[in-house]
Amino acid sequence: MSQIHREELKVARERAVLVAVEFPRPTLSMDDRLRELDALVDTAGAEVVGHLYQRRRLPSGRSFIGKGKLEELRGLIEMVKATIVIFDHDLTPAQIRNIERETSCKIIDRSELILDIFARRATTHAAKLQVEIAQLEYTYPRLRAMWDHLGQVTGGAPIGIGTRGPGEQQLEIDRRLVQRRLKQLRSELESILRRKEREVASRNEDHFTVGLVGYTNAGKSTIFNRVSEGGGAFSNDKLFATLSSRVERWPLGGGAEVMVSDTVGFIRDLPHHLIASFRSTLEETVHGQLLLLVVDVGDPTALQQLQTVEGTLDAIGATQQPRLLVLNQVDRLEHQDDLLPWLRAYPAAIPISARTGEGLDVLKEHVLEIMLGPQREVTIEVRLANGRTVDFIERRTEILDRDYEDDRGRYRVRIGRRQIEQLLARGGEAMIDGAPLREAIETLFPARAWAASPINGRDGVIDEVPADTTRGGGS
Repeated sequence: MSQIHREELKVARERAVLVAVEFPRPTLSMDDRLRELDALVDTAGAEVVGHLYQRRRLPSGRSFIGKGKLEELRGLIEMVKATIVIFDHDLTPAQIRNIERETSCKIIDRSELILDIFARRATTHAAKLQVEIAQLEYTYPRLRAMWDHLGQVTGGAPIGIGTRGPGEQQLEIDRRLVQRRLKQLRSELESILRRKEREVASRNEDHFTVGLVGYTNAGKSTIFNRVSEGGGAFSNDKLFATLSSRVERWPLGGGAEVMVSDTVGFIRDLPHHLIASFRSTLEETVHGQLLLLVVDVGDPTALQQLQTVEGTLDAIGATQQPRLLVLNQVDRLEHQDDLLPWLRAYPAAIPISARTGEGLDVLKEHVLEIMLGPQREVTIEVRLANGRTVDFIERRTEILDRDYEDDRGRYRVRIGRRQIEQLLARGGEAMIDGAPLREAIETLFPARAWAASPINGRDGVIDEVPADTTRGGGS
């Protein structure tokens, strides 16, 4: 191949050789890295025809891998007739250019692969905007390395002194076009973000909101379809099956319900511009009042996946709400004793199976408990003309007794702090045990220790997680 056509970046139907380098103190074994990269490539629609890996102290500045490995890579490409090489690392534009020159094969890095998958999976208008922004932000600093048509294309008019300049380079034109397109896309996305923020804020006032978060393919969408009224989330044994959030009601019994959202899955080394671009999708996570961290305990790298998810949540600012750890795929464990290290480290974790429904009732009870907080028996007095407040009391609280006198109603109820806060947010005019709502909250609930994150177990450290468990699919 004499020329690499970098304009065509799609991975589907390519014959791919995968390359990974192990540096000192790795967080994942080489087998685990290649297994995840295999899954990413399969999701992108390419065929894996070869693997190459190397151990190095530092990456080569010129070609990331060593000179000998580069020769080996060239031979492997010729032997398996590969059309693309995919690195499990981010490469510099110069490294991509140098490797392509040496191998005469198209080279893409991990970020570019993930961007290609996101582009294929995006279905909503917002997701497509976000993907295009992320792709352009990735491409912009790499224009010089990715295009060959960078010659001078326009010259100064032959009139007057100083007008015979060398002309504008194609590179400069390309960069200006990218900047113009980015400005247009960001403006359009910003209007979507503002609308999304208003929707989320309004929903939080009227409802308790729960976000399903976790590593990609951990089973979030399957859980969502199990517990929500509408369901309908796309569930598939592929990475990044979900790219746009979906929100539905989750009935918890006794008239209580929450709004549950399914969100995009996280992954190790997720490109930072993708996190920034997917602000509207992650808005549900940042402002959710409870986060359910879903972990596929059948995956041998589950602990590292959990650490990735928690790190990403901290990076996007989702740090104020409680988190509840959900151990999914327990039905696929070879031995139930494999759960013990998790439960010792995270005593509040809930083992479930999204596929069979095992444990979902227990999960529902815990969500209800966190939603309501500690409950108190109180007397609420309200004017019957205040229909919204009366309706809220009748539908959202456990009524023990009720009495009516003239134009007022007196309810003996069991109620939690969050429900009183919701009444207050709705502008409810009621008295609790003779005090206004705000005073009643401080009197009945002087401390908010119940809002501490329940994911934090004894020490949050798992000494050993069995690595021979069965891999579970689903998303």
